Amino acid sequence: MNWEQLLSLKRYGDTNKRLRKEQDETRLGFEVDYDRIIFSQEFRSLQDKTQVIPLSQTDFVHTRLTHSLEVSVVGRSLGRKVGQKVLEKHPSLQKVHGYQANDFGAIVATAALAHDIGNPPFGHSGEKSIGEFFKSGLGKQYKNQLTDKEYQDLCDFEGNANGFKILTQSRAGREGGLRLSYATLGAFTKYPKESLPKKPTKHIADKKYGFFQSDKAAFKDVANELGLIKRSDKDLSYARHPLAYLVEAADDICYTIIDFEDGINLGLIQEEYALEYLSKVIRDNIIPENYYALGNKEDRIGYLRALAIGALINDAVDIFMKNEDAILNSTFDCALLDKSKYDAQIKDIIKISVEKIYQSDEVVDKEIAGYQIINKLLMVYTVAVNNSFNGTASNYDKLILKRLPETINFSASSLYQRLLSVCHYVSLLSDSKAIQNFKKIEGVTF
Repeated sequence: MNWEQLLSLKRYGDTNKRLRKEQDETRLGFEVDYDRIIFSQEFRSLQDKTQVIPLSQTDFVHTRLTHSLEVSVVGRSLGRKVGQKVLEKHPSLQKVHGYQANDFGAIVATAALAHDIGNPPFGHSGEKSIGEFFKSGLGKQYKNQLTDKEYQDLCDFEGNANGFKILTQSRAGREGGLRLSYATLGAFTKYPKESLPKKPTKHIADKKYGFFQSDKAAFKDVANELGLIKRSDKDLSYARHPLAYLVEAADDICYTIIDFEDGINLGLIQEEYALEYLSKVIRDNIIPENYYALGNKEDRIGYLRALAIGALINDAVDIFMKNEDAILNSTFDCALLDKSKYDAQIKDIIKISVEKIYQSDEVVDKEIAGYQIINKLLMVYTVAVNNSFNGTASNYDKLILKRLPETINFSASSLYQRLLSVCHYVSLLSDSKAIQNFKKIEGVTF
């Protein structure tokens, strides 16, 4: 793979290429991508979607929206630092084509901003509950009417693939979806493969999947434009866009450090753990008197968090540049932070976060509720949509259909497309909207 092709400014839906040296510096195409995501309805709904603590009533715990903004900020720093070093190593990118270090930052920041845009309500349990509906719930009845890969799309409903759908799917008046640049779409896709086979290798790009069967042609178009290496033709998979490693690193840094911070601010983890666990990461930068001069817990933890994020950013940049050739050749097979000199500290922090935060009573109780809510919504919507298609809709089904949005096609001739449309609709709901819909269906509220 080569950087000139990987940094394509061509927009999804365009027929002609866009040259970097012809760009308006005050309105760079990669920055337009960022704006389009910020102003999208799908991004706004993240303000009411779970990050760590579902439906938390406290104002300092992160939602998917604040998490995405923070990942984007970290991603921008990673991209700029890497961009500066890549341009030093490949000077023709700047001298001949006009690329700047900030271009890399803008691409990574935008892809990072969108990295959770396809996630359903109630956190990762939302994805699992959709999958369970088709694996062992009412949705299992459709298995024999679908191809293996179509069924797997539903059984392992994937927020990353759903995000690619959101960014690229056309609808009336919005051809090409958000019409982002190909470079941004490539950096967004951490798992450039279809749902089967599951984890065919230990390569990080095979950990999950990145596009539904319905969007297979769209991703092939993106991959061809960017010159991504094809890893398999029979079961479609490609090499990662190199900047996807930076998007992943930004997310890894934020959920490792900031989820830990949330746990401390909530009182789930003792403050003493912060200094103990982070000291080995920030030992070269911490100024003890500055730390102890801070008068409250939130400020002290914030100080440690900022230093830790800075250390991990610099480490990730070093790892990327040391392995740039392997990344471009698709032989670098793990996440950047898997090679981090702070790997042991990261694992310790994640371990205590799992024990104290992710498995806390508040999280588990609300995930249980989320399972029931999503299961009920899927059951009612899939029955109504399929009965309508088959001409057997009851009066109740017809009432349900009146409450579904016109922007999503629920009447496709393909059963797979209809089922995926229902899952897609449910995934777009905020936590509160999902609860509201559930209560209406149950007759609890009017």
